[in-house]
Amino acid sequence: MASEPALFVGRSCAALLLILHVTSACGTKAMDDSTAAARWRLSNQQINTLVNQRIFFGHQSVGANILQGIQELMVDDIRLKLKIVSSADPASVSGPAFVETLIGKNMDPGSKDAAFAAIVNNGLGNQHAVVMYKYCYVDINASTDVRQLFENYRQRMNLLQRAHPTLKIVHITVPLTTVEPAPEAWIKSAAGRATMRAADVKRNEFNNLLRRAYGDKEPIFDLAEVESTRPDGSRSYFMSNSEKIYTLASEYTSDGGHLNTAGRHAAAQRLLTVLSTL
Repeated sequence: MASEPALFVGRSCAALLLILHVTSACGTKAMDDSTAAARWRLSNQQINTLVNQRIFFGHQSVGANILQGIQELMVDDIRLKLKIVSSADPASVSGPAFVETLIGKNMDPGSKDAAFAAIVNNGLGNQHAVVMYKYCYVDINASTDVRQLFENYRQRMNLLQRAHPTLKIVHITVPLTTVEPAPEAWIKSAAGRATMRAADVKRNEFNNLLRRAYGDKEPIFDLAEVESTRPDGSRSYFMSNSEKIYTLASEYTSDGGHLNTAGRHAAAQRLLTVLSTL
């Protein structure tokens, strides 16, 4: 009988320690989150640059995720008063604005090239604008001829830049997806089925071509780098022929392709940082 109170006290202390540990952990997480938010903060000069630009962004669903992230960041920072306008005719929007619209069709990157060029050539190219558009992850799959796709993109950008010398083009890397475990990928390959890994290999190939072509001389919004860099700074990747193939970090998605809150905030922060330095 004498041992029971001691046992009770021991259990009570253990429970108290567990509660303190959980509370401490939650507090640390909250501090980590606020610290991370505080680390990303645009200067007043960067804000001034952003709100006085004419920006056009052509996109599809991942682009919509990023725009949602921008709007959420605007709620958190009242200095960030971007005029966000949805319009397929950005040349008709007066004054500084962040104009966005859906362009082209998914799984048809050529349609996005053509739609973007048509919008730029319809007056926007002569307005000293910052312009950009992105492919979606579904535009590149395991059978895509990446070099031809990139050459088509590069030629289109060269034509637009020559036609509109004051145009500022921001190049965007192709977003990534999560991938299946290695054993599952092996089984798919053995059965002659396309794998998610093979598609991300192609997306990485395109992104490497884009970085090599523009990285030293023209602005790049490296969306793929953002997506593959976890909150702790480590990268999400797998190895293929001794090469790191970067993938969408699971922390940034709920469906393997689109961005959750953490993902869209990370992407929005990087995009605004790039735009604020132009």
